Amino acid sequence: MILLQVNQLSKYFAAELILANIKLEIQSQDRIALVGRNGAGKSTLLKILAGQSSYDNGEIIKPKDVTIGYLAQNTGLESEKSIWDEMLTVFDPLRKMEKELRNLEEQMADPNVFSNTTQYEKIMKEYDHLQVKFKDDGGYQYEADIRSVLHGLHFGSFDYSTKISTLSGGQKTRLALGKLLLSRPDILILDEPTNHLDIETLSWLEQYLQGYPGAILIVSHDRYFLDKVVNQVFELSRQKMTRFTGNYSSYLDQKAENYERDLKLFEKQQDEIAKLEDFVQRNLARASTTKRAQSRRKQLQRMDRLDRPSGDEKSASFSFDIERQSGNDVLKAEDVAVGYGSERVSEQISFRINRGDSVALVGPNGVGKSTLLKTIVDKLPALSGKINHGSNVSIGYYDQQQAELNSNKKVLNELWDDYPLKPEKEIRTVLGNFLFSGDDVLKSVSTLSGGEKARLALAKLMMEKANFLILDEPTNHLDLDSKEVLENALIDYPGTILFVSHDRYFINRIATKVLELERTGITEFLGDYDYYLEKKLEKEELEALNRTQGNNAVKNEPVLSDKTNYHQDKETKKLERQRKRRIEEIESSIEELELTASEYEEQLCDPTIFQDHEKVSELNTNLEKVKHDIEQLMDEWAELAE
Repeated sequence: MILLQVNQLSKYFAAELILANIKLEIQSQDRIALVGRNGAGKSTLLKILAGQSSYDNGEIIKPKDVTIGYLAQNTGLESEKSIWDEMLTVFDPLRKMEKELRNLEEQMADPNVFSNTTQYEKIMKEYDHLQVKFKDDGGYQYEADIRSVLHGLHFGSFDYSTKISTLSGGQKTRLALGKLLLSRPDILILDEPTNHLDIETLSWLEQYLQGYPGAILIVSHDRYFLDKVVNQVFELSRQKMTRFTGNYSSYLDQKAENYERDLKLFEKQQDEIAKLEDFVQRNLARASTTKRAQSRRKQLQRMDRLDRPSGDEKSASFSFDIERQSGNDVLKAEDVAVGYGSERVSEQISFRINRGDSVALVGPNGVGKSTLLKTIVDKLPALSGKINHGSNVSIGYYDQQQAELNSNKKVLNELWDDYPLKPEKEIRTVLGNFLFSGDDVLKSVSTLSGGEKARLALAKLMMEKANFLILDEPTNHLDLDSKEVLENALIDYPGTILFVSHDRYFINRIATKVLELERTGITEFLGDYDYYLEKKLEKEELEALNRTQGNNAVKNEPVLSDKTNYHQDKETKKLERQRKRRIEEIESSIEELELTASEYEEQLCDPTIFQDHEKVSELNTNLEKVKHDIEQLMDEWAELAE
């Protein structure tokens, strides 16, 4: 079923054309990624589709009953209500229906209504119809759905009576996402939904969206996320849209193949044109060959000439180099505690970084990753323990907040003032490599977009030629193409890297080691993100196995022998089978309990039972117990299904 169609849509900002002749079709169950450079018009198009912005030409066709839910970038949920009460507002129609059901039950229990057969039958029919609709719309599970979504978005440990107005910006953004997911619109439009989400929450969101009943349109710069979720990619480039089937990796392959094919066709035609023009030029004046030359000229005039295929738009171009090499020992942390003032965020942190390491620092939001980086670069004091830098170590630090880039200087001066002895031409060349060309270098730094500030911060970092790069979320605000350029620059970098990122694709390409930070301690994994994930899963499964055997989980497992690995793998598969079996049992139990609940409600409508007040009381008690059991099973199902 077609949910939405866009035909020949165009949009101008003043005299500047932003979108031209856009065509788009969204069908049920579509999973669409909208990709393109920063400034290509992706967010503008999403706002137009959501009805929040106008367009100049074209048409948008949508059936009246199709609902659209839209979450803009960094949208926080503003409310004076508690977390629970705000989430409940999504289900106001269901709660109203529930009140109507209770009201009808009270009417049916009224002896005066019971004695009036016509009125009683009318109320019974209304009750039956409403009860079926209530069940079909999820009336018996909406509270369990709320708990499941809040748990997935890392609000499981929160007091749900907490007022939303007291939460941080990131928490409000996650709640806005949660509320939209619970509302389940037919078309879910998400603009950068992965911002402010840690890796664990990202994994949950991927699984949730994979099972989402409606269509999804997403703008995201997280390639790992796009590969897991989408089945179509629409590329917005040079004001136009191109459709590709498959996930993001498939889109990249198809795009490269299309370019190669189109280039070969163009070059082949150019060779043919050159031969025909040469023949015409040499033979037109000769009487014996003039007819053939005229025929060739007509052939040239009739030819549908191909344009040279457009390659990628201009990309940033940079590399990181070092002034001098550091010693082998770059950084050593011993029993360090970090935090603000007397408040410790995390402690018992001990690790070592050697020359040439590329280390990813991971952990949930709020565990102190950025705080640890700031402590290493002496922007915050360590609350206890020691941090020792090796010999000849020079640090280049990239701050995710770009706190040092809020000046009123021009872009040119922001860089040139740090290196006043360098000629202006060299500074402009560096800025040009980071896509600041022409009058762009005369913009005020404070007016730059997030992506432009990120590129300027990277330009400053490149100029430092430090041998130890410490990067806090370096891919934030970068479009997908700029991310790839940054990755390639860091892969070729001859120094040492310590970085925080929630971009799992980025971690996989860059990291040779992963450090997982917790409130108390840090764990080292020698490998990329996939290796870290695999080992973490093995450890969790082994701990679960130990618990079932009544043993205490061992925090630091020794290296397992092949035989132990075999048994562990066997046990892991067994546990997975048990999990799936339990999910099936729960689903079956919920189905039976819902049937039982329906039977109790039907009995409550039986005229003969109304006269027996004890029986009515007993049935109501049983009905409440069944509903409570359904709720508990739904909670368990949500936990196992994650």
